[in-house]
Amino acid sequence: MVHDTKYAGTKKELINTEIINNEVNYIDAADERFPDSLRMIEDPPRGLYYVGNIQLLKTPSASVVGSRKATEYGKWVSKSIGTRLGTEGVTVISGLAVGIDSYAHMGALKAEGKTIAVLGGGINVACPAPNRNLMREIIYADGLVISEYEPGVTPSRFTFPRRNRIISGLSSATVVVEAGFGSGSLITAEYAAKQGKNVYAVPGNITSQASLGCNKLIYDGAIPLIVIEDILNEFNIEIKKSQGFSKKLGHDELTVCEYVANSGETDIDHICVGTGMSPGKASGIVTVLEMKGVICTGMGKIFIAK
Repeated sequence: MVHDTKYAGTKKELINTEIINNEVNYIDAADERFPDSLRMIEDPPRGLYYVGNIQLLKTPSASVVGSRKATEYGKWVSKSIGTRLGTEGVTVISGLAVGIDSYAHMGALKAEGKTIAVLGGGINVACPAPNRNLMREIIYADGLVISEYEPGVTPSRFTFPRRNRIISGLSSATVVVEAGFGSGSLITAEYAAKQGKNVYAVPGNITSQASLGCNKLIYDGAIPLIVIEDILNEFNIEIKKSQGFSKKLGHDELTVCEYVANSGETDIDHICVGTGMSPGKASGIVTVLEMKGVICTGMGKIFIAK
């Protein structure tokens, strides 16, 4: 039997998240649309309030989580993972928090893929101001926003950690991009491990506070995410080979790009030695390539943005 209850919020209640023309729906755990993956976790939610495409709850999915205080490198990695997963038809799940979560959602949207935002409060309660438009974009892109908390419940230090069990519970695997000690994303990783899911962690600079949590996860047994494509193994997705860059790059740009691709990652000094270019010329080409989205830079390193 299908159980479906609609919460017809007033315009005043819904205006905070600009979902004025939508209704917040509810399904309980007996509903056939309620995913088995959530029924099997410890302390499963009794039901879910939602806006958007409820069918996404049963699609292949991976969660991408991390620090609110993300570095530029972390933002790039998170968005890149979201984009690659979205391109391959894997639903991206995260918590709609500022930082890593937001960029994971944005990556999926960039790829015209699907994404689920799991909230730590009522759906009609205002989320962080920078993410209100993102929440609307997710819904209008046939994505899904869910919460176990009824409309009107304000997020708290108690509700945020609890929602993390839902993020990991819905996912086949969890990727932690950046996390300091005490980060909420480490709670998500812990839930995922207890639920028998694979936990991936992006290795980081050992001198960076933003990487301490991820590096500790790897030390404790998490799978290091060496290249973004590693996560695709969870879904038996064939890794597509690069189509090359020759059609959209000039001769010098192609020379630099091929050097970076062959190196895995490099820096300006090595590019100059490897290509015979002056520092000024090499730096200029790197800047242009980054603007074109072909390469990316972070922590002094240069690598292919693919």
